Amino acid sequence: MSTVHVLAFITTKPGQRAAVLERFKANVPAVLAEDGCIAYEATIDAEGAGAIQTPAGADTFVVVEKWASLDALAAHGASAHMKAYAESAKDMVTARVIHVLSPS
Repeated sequence: MSTVHVLAFITTKPGQRAAVLERFKANVPAVLAEDGCIAYEATIDAEGAGAIQTPAGADTFVVVEKWASLDALAAHGASAHMKAYAESAKDMVTARVIHVLSPS
């Protein structure tokens, strides 16, 4: 199986993005240590991009991930540290949209 890319759009309750990102960033070292994790990073709208972008918005961040396989991604989702992160942020998050993509 080839690598997979993930774009996870996380929308928080108004004004809660920074608090959720704080929890996210605390979890990053554990995720990067997972077998099959190639890249894992939270991103926000770039300032000054103007008309070339469709903004995600002030309460949204996008997690850009790359995994060695779908199996590695599945193990990531089932990991104890991801369950703990999700539990810690659940009352601050209003939506999650996950895109799992394969190289063309």
